[in-house]
Amino acid sequence: MKLVERAIVLICQSVMWIATSVIFVILCANTVLRYATGSSLQWAAELPELLFPWLVMAGVVLGAAHGSHITTSFLVETLPAPVRRVIALVGWLLVAALYAVLSRATWQMLEIVADEKSPILQVPGSVTYGCVMGGMTMLAMLALLSAWQVWQGGAAPAPAAALPVADETPEVRAA
Repeated sequence: MKLVERAIVLICQSVMWIATSVIFVILCANTVLRYATGSSLQWAAELPELLFPWLVMAGVVLGAAHGSHITTSFLVETLPAPVRRVIALVGWLLVAALYAVLSRATWQMLEIVADEKSPILQVPGSVTYGCVMGGMTMLAMLALLSAWQVWQGGAAPAPAAALPVADETPEVRAA
């Protein structure tokens, strides 16, 4: 299971590095050209617009893989551990199902948006929709992995009061 998660993280990190690097180089080159020659590359504004959704989607998936998204769990934390575990399992399965539905809906849209082309580079609209579909698929896989971890007996979240805060010492918490 960790292999799947590591593969997803590696894919997303690669997409983020490549997209960020290409956007940076294009914007720098276009800026230099604009100041040096008074002209710019016609496609230089379009390519970052095409790469930005890939960058964002990779970041969303990485955030999910690292558990960095905001959650509101204060009500669930008041429940006993077995109930929290059931709620976590049902919740992860529901999240996985919803991401799968979104992924399928995006798949069905690909043919429609393929006819829309970017003005200069003529890139089909399905390229950016493809990143959304891929991201939703990876999010569904991560949710299934989380459900599997809960099913295996882990990941029933502990109450927040039991978890140390990074800048707290045991003496501060006891006070």
